[in-house]
Amino acid sequence: MSDTSRFLTALGRVIRSLSGSRRSAARSQPGSDAASATSTGTSTGTGLLSPGQAGPDATIEVDPSRLQRVRLAYAPSRDGDPDPGEIVWTWVPYEERDGRGKDRPVAIVAASRDGDFLAVQLTSRPHDGDRDYVALGHGAWDASGRPSWARIDRVFRVRSGGMRREAASLDAARYARITGALRDRYGWR
Repeated sequence: MSDTSRFLTALGRVIRSLSGSRRSAARSQPGSDAASATSTGTSTGTGLLSPGQAGPDATIEVDPSRLQRVRLAYAPSRDGDPDPGEIVWTWVPYEERDGRGKDRPVAIVAASRDGDFLAVQLTSRPHDGDRDYVALGHGAWDASGRPSWARIDRVFRVRSGGMRREAASLDAARYARITGALRDRYGWR
């Protein structure tokens, strides 16, 4: 994405946030993921909406069992846009679907011709033996060097304008581990 496009995207977010569109209250609760959100529902701490939080580039959860013809093809490219096999940061809504969420890393698993991408969220909380998670180990996407797990029971649509940055690329073997689990679970080919 060019600097001009990033500027225009950021400007649009500022205008939307100033006009009061799509403000959601976040209740910070000790010990929960909501504790990192501010009272405006953002995780930036600036009062501005995070990339992917609202508007046409919003990251949304999709029903993976309803998706057909998902093309899973490893294709990372350090071009500023999300590509299958890359880890990017975007706003991820909480499961409660109450307007709250968190800026977090996701693994891009598929791309469509119209610029939409499918992704699964990552976590550093251990989930060994849990069928909803795929162990990835350590990677450059976590600055603290913690091992990560990909959560495959929730799938998100991500758009280029809704991501904050590319964090790293998975190697082909880890990408295959995630996509193999998604194929087995949802019948994707």
